[in-house]
Amino acid sequence: MARIAFILSVLFFVAPPVFAESNSHSHAPAAPQPKGTTAVTLQGDALVLTFGPIDLPAGHSGTLASSLPIHSFKAPKDMTVTGFRSRIFTKDGKELPGQYLHHILLQNLEEKSLSCPGEPTYFAGAGIEITDAQFPPGYGVPIKKDSKLVAIVAFYHKVPPTKDVIATFTMDLAPDGAALKPIKAYTVGVNVVCYSQFSKRPPNESDEGRELKPGIVQVDSKPLKFTVDGCVKYAYPHGHDGLLMIALDNKTTNQTLLRSVPDVENGGNLRGFLPHQVYSNTKGFPVNTKDEYEMTMVYHLNRQEPLDLHAMGNYLLYVAQGPCE
Repeated sequence: MARIAFILSVLFFVAPPVFAESNSHSHAPAAPQPKGTTAVTLQGDALVLTFGPIDLPAGHSGTLASSLPIHSFKAPKDMTVTGFRSRIFTKDGKELPGQYLHHILLQNLEEKSLSCPGEPTYFAGAGIEITDAQFPPGYGVPIKKDSKLVAIVAFYHKVPPTKDVIATFTMDLAPDGAALKPIKAYTVGVNVVCYSQFSKRPPNESDEGRELKPGIVQVDSKPLKFTVDGCVKYAYPHGHDGLLMIALDNKTTNQTLLRSVPDVENGGNLRGFLPHQVYSNTKGFPVNTKDEYEMTMVYHLNRQEPLDLHAMGNYLLYVAQGPCE
């Protein structure tokens, strides 16, 4: 695939909630909101969000850099999310690469974040990698009926002119009455992942990620402390074009807990993460508030790379609170 202009993704890992004041984004100037709409439909054991159609490129506006008006809705019933997947395509069915997608964010305003105290939780989302997520059997993210949810979508503003683009985000739901053990989202990353901590970003980091220099293997690490004792059952990886690897280490016990290598094209464009590179295990591995942890990401850009690209290396962990069984 020829290079599509790089996605300046903030994904669900770094965006502020809809009611909070935010640092301004360094994206393209805000454009008038388009006429596209967002629809939410319950289709059997799936809740499907459909964004668009919309003609691209489209600008971003608001605190969450949205291409369509932010869509607020209530959970239609008590439900448990067991996985999610996203797609982007034209109205006539032509699939488009993930680089067209800036971000899809799903936020539950009534659940507090485990990883970012004082902030509401992001429980699902997608970016350039559009990797399908399927939690281990017997586990899911519970959402109560009438919970206030928010859906946001943004498309990359430098894609070629493309008419009638549609993005979908499908949440798989457990059958009514199914007994599942609860898991909650916990975000970790080399980048600052909590909007309330944006003022503490290093000089080389912005909404788009860490600065990258072509032709250099760049290794960035960041210490991490967990705020809960829990058991990680699933880890959704997120990165940008040029990513070679992301990892999570327990430095106290000298163990590598997660190591994810993406599927890429010859030129380094991210295609996603193959199933064997996405951690999913009913047994899980423990994390705690006492040990010292570290996140690492490794990037390499071609020397001839013409675009100003930035790095992110994050995991959306799904954690069962308490000890591993």
